[in-house]
Amino acid sequence: MGRNDALTGLASVQKAFALLDVVASHSRGMTAKDIAAELEMPLPTVYRLLKTLVASEHLVHLKDESRYGLGYKLHALDASLRRQVGTPPSVARLVRELHVRADAAAYYAVHRGEDIVVAHVVDSPTRPRITPMGFGFNDAAHATAFGKVLLAALEPERCSAYLARHGMPEMTAATITDPSVFATELAGVRDSGIAIEREEFIRGASCLAAPVTTPAGQTVGSVAVSMDPADFAARSAQVAVLLRDVASRVSKALRGTSLLGQ
Repeated sequence: MGRNDALTGLASVQKAFALLDVVASHSRGMTAKDIAAELEMPLPTVYRLLKTLVASEHLVHLKDESRYGLGYKLHALDASLRRQVGTPPSVARLVRELHVRADAAAYYAVHRGEDIVVAHVVDSPTRPRITPMGFGFNDAAHATAFGKVLLAALEPERCSAYLARHGMPEMTAATITDPSVFATELAGVRDSGIAIEREEFIRGASCLAAPVTTPAGQTVGSVAVSMDPADFAARSAQVAVLLRDVASRVSKALRGTSLLGQ
């Protein structure tokens, strides 16, 4: 089925979002004809949507290049999303501390409604984050250490519903895709208080994660680190101790904030 078949009959707003997505996927922007070809959408429809999106400042017309690029209104939306997801400065400082002390990319993830989303990342050129695990990443929780922590905290029915909704796609040969095997994996996470992911999301990166909890023991978030497999094999036990310490301190930092128990 072509992309045009998928878009046929959809409301204009859905077509507009599809157009924004395709423009966002090209670093230099796109011409109207390129957009029409990639979306398999009639050129007059593309021009109509472009006019609307430029007027709303979600796109800009780069006239000298005859291209359309993302508009500055999207920056405001990004800033608003970051405020809504919410990572207090005290938590951000602790995630940075984790990055420095563990000498690894560090992540903070939370439940947001029915999603599991990365709320904060700290990395560096020598210890880069896993691509595409930046702020807002909310995919493949079954194949990530922080995802396992947050799924392990759900009631069995909610966990099953989440996995049914999102699926358990095979990201690498190491990804757990059998629900019964995954249930055993989550039981181990609950028993140990640490989730381990060995090249299950992407080859060349392994992760550890620990839960962030309320005083009553409810898991509301997770801190995690990613390392290359050789580094993971050499330092995972040491880093796990550090991870538990930082997770405990993040839990304390959240107390008294509006985010605790979200």
